[in-house]
Amino acid sequence: MEIFLQQIINGLVQGSVYALVALGYTMVYGILGLINFAHGEVVMIGAMLALSALTSLLGMGAPPALALLLSIGLAMLGCMVLGYSIERIAYRPLRHAPRLAPLITAIGVSIVLQNLAMMIWGREYHSFPQMIANHSHTFGGAIINDIQIIVFVLALAIMAGLMVVVHRTRLGRAMRAVAENQHAAQLMGVDINRVISITFMLGSALAAVAGMMISASYGLAHYYMGFLLGLKAFTAAVLGGIGNLRGAMLGGLLLGLIESLGAGYIGDFTGGFFGSNYQDVFAFFVLIIVLVFRPSGLLGERLAERA
Repeated sequence: MEIFLQQIINGLVQGSVYALVALGYTMVYGILGLINFAHGEVVMIGAMLALSALTSLLGMGAPPALALLLSIGLAMLGCMVLGYSIERIAYRPLRHAPRLAPLITAIGVSIVLQNLAMMIWGREYHSFPQMIANHSHTFGGAIINDIQIIVFVLALAIMAGLMVVVHRTRLGRAMRAVAENQHAAQLMGVDINRVISITFMLGSALAAVAGMMISASYGLAHYYMGFLLGLKAFTAAVLGGIGNLRGAMLGGLLLGLIESLGAGYIGDFTGGFFGSNYQDVFAFFVLIIVLVFRPSGLLGERLAERA
């Protein structure tokens, strides 16, 4: 029972990060019908920017709490600028092109960002500085530490805040209007380009926070860290129903639980033939199952349908 509870805790923490990243995919798809495969690299850039800023601020003698807040803010700002630039330079000229063109462009942007990060930060792994004592707490025989608690609570708070923005603000109404019908929204006075750019910037800001969370959880950051994370977050978005905010959150949490439980019990089910190092297989197995049996996902709605 302790093992089961431990895997549930690990899965919820990991899944909350997947959900944050999946929200970036699903917002862009809900409005543009575009899969932004460069989003995983935006997460990586956010982690690298935050880590570089945090290391520099701590080196200058800044208080740890202030250094952490400033580094998160700088990472979010940097990723928002990056998200705006990607949309403006790479995607906007292809908005009315065949669907294959922006898809190939997204893969190209992903490769460019990976190599750019490698040139700036190098190939080596970068350690995340120890900011807090990170005490462990026992709950029903399972162990959860302070960083896991912070990651999970912060992720839930950010997701709740995003839902308020989308469903209770003027910007959110404009986003849902553009998702429903761009031409009609433009006739009603909505600035289409502005809304799409803000959507990319919001998703990129969430990606920066997710990158910081991943780095803090594992204590490491790397120029290639966004590739697999991006694929898993895309799987989470598809699982919940890509284009659906609630679906992205649900899909992220479910995928985290599936991976964690699979990693914890796959050895028992296979007699030790497979180990926990095969946990990444579960994400892509889930993707195949969903695409075959329920391509629209569990909730299967577009952003506009929740207007």
